[in-house]
Amino acid sequence: METEIHPWEPYIPAGAKILIMGTFPPQPKRWSMNFYYPNRTNDFWYMMGLIFFNDRYALCNPDHKSFDLEAIKRLLNERGIAMNDTARKVRRLQGNASDKFLEIIEPVPLSELLSQMPDCHTLCTTGEKAAGVIADLTDTSVPKMGEKVESENGLTIWRMPSTSRAYPLKLDKKAAYYEKMFRDCGVL
Repeated sequence: METEIHPWEPYIPAGAKILIMGTFPPQPKRWSMNFYYPNRTNDFWYMMGLIFFNDRYALCNPDHKSFDLEAIKRLLNERGIAMNDTARKVRRLQGNASDKFLEIIEPVPLSELLSQMPDCHTLCTTGEKAAGVIADLTDTSVPKMGEKVESENGLTIWRMPSTSRAYPLKLDKKAAYYEKMFRDCGVL
């Protein structure tokens, strides 16, 4: 089985306060852009538009068929939101993007990543598998969905609902969870 290496470098704005971490990107055939959460059927960027602009399409191009990467980076830079995933190398056990069939061969070097973000005080995981990886790397428990735990070094770690459309929660409900977390960590 083929091992895949994460296609992108971490996105780290100056003064990043929060690091959002999913598990691993879908296959390139699913990408609408060359950046985190590239799949048009994933709710992440629609949710971020709803939270920060009260408009689910705020981070989309005018045709609503692709995302506006410049607007996305502007938001991340202005709010101090860094992006990376919890897996550096994986195997897809069934050839799809499902976390259920994703074998993590090598997790992200979290300490090394956080050393590049001295102002980062919060980790946000987008889904159950990402939350489990971070719990293992930080020697913490996996929080319940929408809740947080504190690590020994003072890092706040949130577990948010998956933004995959396969996760059965409406966009506005997902947004409510993330909005609470962004308010708590001072980004909103």
